[in-house]
Amino acid sequence: MKKGSLFQKMAAAPHIVWMVLFIVAPMLFVLYFAFTDADGHFSLSNISTLSQYGNVFVLSIAFALIATVVCLLIGYPLAYFMARSKPKTQKLLMVLIMLPMWCNLLIRTYALMALLDNGGLLNSFLESIGLDKLHIVGSDFGVILGMVYDFLPYMVLPIFTSITKLDNRYIEAAHDLGCNNIQTMTKVVLPLTASGIVSGVTMVFVPSISTFYISQKLGAGKIDLIGDTIERLFQNTSTYNVGAVISLVMMILILISVWIMNKFSDDEGGVII
Repeated sequence: MKKGSLFQKMAAAPHIVWMVLFIVAPMLFVLYFAFTDADGHFSLSNISTLSQYGNVFVLSIAFALIATVVCLLIGYPLAYFMARSKPKTQKLLMVLIMLPMWCNLLIRTYALMALLDNGGLLNSFLESIGLDKLHIVGSDFGVILGMVYDFLPYMVLPIFTSITKLDNRYIEAAHDLGCNNIQTMTKVVLPLTASGIVSGVTMVFVPSISTFYISQKLGAGKIDLIGDTIERLFQNTSTYNVGAVISLVMMILILISVWIMNKFSDDEGGVII
């Protein structure tokens, strides 16, 4: 028993060291700079500057919510179709969903920008057939489209997992008791797959609200989100502390999202952190 316990501690040691170095330590640094001034003295003045970035917070949350809702509206039917398809079709669709994720997010975003830019493939095609260009890059729509494109798999996969674990006998029982397809979906399928929905919503919302590269490229520098603000503030040593306090607010928002996910997820579906 003691040998097993010692082995477990040794096996967990690298993970613990990793967490301390790359999770706990950076969070402590953020806390330190958030509550100190440029001279390293304790100060709450950084918190008062948050009101200057109220519009940025509202815009970031709004974009993240819209992207999350769109991913849910697209992802749930797709995940349901995948779960009810034949094994070969499931594998094909899974490969198509996972294939873009084999590329780095930066590459995917840059490729999307190349497709949608004013001189990109889409607008070149529209011009060739005599239609007006679509000015997507540099617009709110372009940024949200980039979020949906990059984070849609994070919505589909947990929902697909929860649907595949759904016992078909519940659906059969609902039909036997007189439920039509819509009633079966709303009263049986959706409640029993709620854990996958919550996990998917959280896994899309968190990266959407903290992204900065997508808004920089697809927003053409015209749209300033929380991630962009933090990056800009950390690039200047005089505003380092303000960037830290905004990062602290971001961490709190992410922790709240994770708490909500764990609150509504069960042991059979979703991702428990």
